[in-house]
Amino acid sequence: MLYQMYDIQRMALQPMRLWAGFAQNTFRNPFLPATYTPFGRAIAAGAELVERSTRDFTKPSFGLHETVIDGDTVTVHERIVAHKPFCELRHFSRVTERTDPRVLIVAPMAGQYATLLRGTVEALLPDHDVYITDWIDARQVPRGCGRFDLDDYIAYVIEFLQLLGPNLHVLAVCQPSVPVLAAVALMAEAEDPCQPLSMTLIGGPIDPAAAPTMPSRAAAMHPIQWFEKTVITTVPFYYPGALRKVFPGFVQLSGFMTMNLDRHIGAHVDLFNHLVEGDGDSAAAHRKFYDEYLSVMDLPAEFYLQTVETVFQRQALAQGTMTWRGQPVNPAAISRTALMTVEGELDDISAPGQTIAAHKLCSGIPEQRRAHHLQEGTGHFGMFNGRRWREQVRPRLTAFFREQEG
Repeated sequence: MLYQMYDIQRMALQPMRLWAGFAQNTFRNPFLPATYTPFGRAIAAGAELVERSTRDFTKPSFGLHETVIDGDTVTVHERIVAHKPFCELRHFSRVTERTDPRVLIVAPMAGQYATLLRGTVEALLPDHDVYITDWIDARQVPRGCGRFDLDDYIAYVIEFLQLLGPNLHVLAVCQPSVPVLAAVALMAEAEDPCQPLSMTLIGGPIDPAAAPTMPSRAAAMHPIQWFEKTVITTVPFYYPGALRKVFPGFVQLSGFMTMNLDRHIGAHVDLFNHLVEGDGDSAAAHRKFYDEYLSVMDLPAEFYLQTVETVFQRQALAQGTMTWRGQPVNPAAISRTALMTVEGELDDISAPGQTIAAHKLCSGIPEQRRAHHLQEGTGHFGMFNGRRWREQVRPRLTAFFREQEG
């Protein structure tokens, strides 16, 4: 009933949202004198906050149609190169004759859509040929398409790496650090010719016990049966994925919002003030971030539960007990793939210490093919979005990729 109650609440708030939209448009009408008064701007600002707080945010588009290379504007074509029931592999093809490092970004399946990494893709485009995993909302996947768990996630990563072939760099952002490392380890064990040139892990829970945070503590606080009974629900009949068991995106979002509630409340108070003051640029920046942040997707229940148990409760990868479809996962087998880890000094999701643990596990990689970067003054999202990502993290990644291509 959890899903149905949420949808009923959304429908009940629709009249309020419509009235808020009406008030917002009325007090922004250029022909209404009150529009130019502090009172009118306050009414419009308050109405926008109400409208946004009752809106059901849908998946945004990447919207990356061009990039700048050596001072010239270059067209970018976004196309799907592989389609699986739970994921589309997207390629941002640049209309250029340049040969740059090819990068597969493995986006997290953790509530938000892959478009959360729009800034990551945008910053890489001038110097890289970029692909990304675009995970599909589980409520949109018919139940007849079958299950999807952590083992399937790893299988998808292996399949995409094999599809794109050798001389590829794989970049995992947050949650996929564990399945990506596992996939590369399995390919190394099998002596797969499509092993990537390099593997970069950004803010991932390789060893959650190395630096526990609120999310990792919460995951370890209850037995897996508690999660199954408390946060897993069934997709209602009016969605394509009817009767599929899922971990709803709105539950995941509420957890993230609660974790930094003061910060989010402050951001919305700032939005109100920016609107009243007429600071359009700051208001636009707020809308851009929260339009993305508040767009959430459902996760297959099998994937969520297996991830909680394997990654956070048993810390199976760090403990050397992780298996994939009965086969041991041995990171020490990796020798041909270079390794770079990135951590944020202020990361409260995957704190410093969790990701760098990958170097100890990947003992077969030569020292000269390793790198680690601790980004000072940066939280979780700042490692792959924003100014510090563009100016400090991304250049180090590019240099590391080019070093491996020698």
